[in-house]
Amino acid sequence: MFDTAEYFNALNMFGIRLGLDATRELMAKAGDPQNGLRFIHLAGTNGKGSTGAMLERALRQAGLRTGFYTSPHLIDIRERFRIDGKAVSVAEFNRLGEELSKESGEGSYSYFEFATVLAMKIFAANKVDVVIWETGMGGRLDATNAVLPQATVITNIALDHQGHLGNTAAEIAAEKAGIIKSGIPLFHGVLSDEAKAVIYRQADEAGAAVYPPRAKVPEVAGFEGICQKFIYDGREISLSLPGKMQRENFRIVYEVLNYFAPRWHFDLEKALSGLREVRWPARFQHLGRTIIDGGHNPDGVRALTEAVNERYPEEKFLVVYAAFGDKQAPECLKFLETIAAKFIFTIPGAEGRAAYSPDELLDMTSLPAQAVADPAQAVKTAQKQSAYRIIISGSLYLAGTALNELTALDTVLNI
Repeated sequence: MFDTAEYFNALNMFGIRLGLDATRELMAKAGDPQNGLRFIHLAGTNGKGSTGAMLERALRQAGLRTGFYTSPHLIDIRERFRIDGKAVSVAEFNRLGEELSKESGEGSYSYFEFATVLAMKIFAANKVDVVIWETGMGGRLDATNAVLPQATVITNIALDHQGHLGNTAAEIAAEKAGIIKSGIPLFHGVLSDEAKAVIYRQADEAGAAVYPPRAKVPEVAGFEGICQKFIYDGREISLSLPGKMQRENFRIVYEVLNYFAPRWHFDLEKALSGLREVRWPARFQHLGRTIIDGGHNPDGVRALTEAVNERYPEEKFLVVYAAFGDKQAPECLKFLETIAAKFIFTIPGAEGRAAYSPDELLDMTSLPAQAVADPAQAVKTAQKQSAYRIIISGSLYLAGTALNELTALDTVLNI
């Protein structure tokens, strides 16, 4: 029996080939499965997954059948391909993966190119009403940019992946703005003046209407369990993803839902009610006394510390941290030191990609810290220390290891 996961293992997960020609070639070989699908295309440095998860849950609550393509996965590759919040079944994943492998013929395609076209096949086979379509990196030359969406979304712009996208906010914004299409509405979140100028210029040249958030980021009014509650545009909102950054992301979601409700004939209030049920693994995710967050750049880690200070003012944590070598670990640690009592440093745990060693990280802080080379062992070591609540951060790969240790696979496969 064909095993699609094994097929992916033969491809280079970390090899990056920018450009759309190969993706379009494979789409054509597969019979253009994107035709007939409606996409909402998301780009941005941080918040794409959370914003996509909110949109998916809200649209599903409103009665639409949803597809959700995202990356990377935390434990199982099928997480990248969700229908109505559930990862594609093993049987369907293998069947359609084998089909696409045969259709690809003698062509050479990257891990992400193959995954992107496979996602199209999976969503077409399931006749979804709308696909939440997240870029892998950048936008302009990302494989996901080979489709014509119903809307584009840019969550925010911060420094990340500079080796591929540029060293300034303006350069990175230009790459993200590459998803903007002629006549297709653009929705966006918090943007610096520098990034906003680039994105608005691109939208103007494309004749794309721009929909910014209509109001400032709301203040949290209180908590109900894990839900934060606030007022926005005169409506009471309950959102199960905590923190100010998620309220920032919510403003984008609100505009997208408000735009499509009359066009796709769904009830806005019903859609918004789904936000109290949204789940997105490894984004300020609580598992007992442990919080798992995949923040891996200064902007993402800043958002984590803001959420911690809002939810747990004055509390200090045991922080398990790891970072890939192309991330800004010293800047991230400056934020984490504001909430940390002590650290356990480890590695992200992805073979074939350079990372800071635990000893290198030890030299970056004056707080009490220890090095545990194996990431799974680092998580276990933290669980044995009962003096503090635990935060695990710095890498989605480390987050995946933690989830694999602390929870059942089904909690990751089903949102």
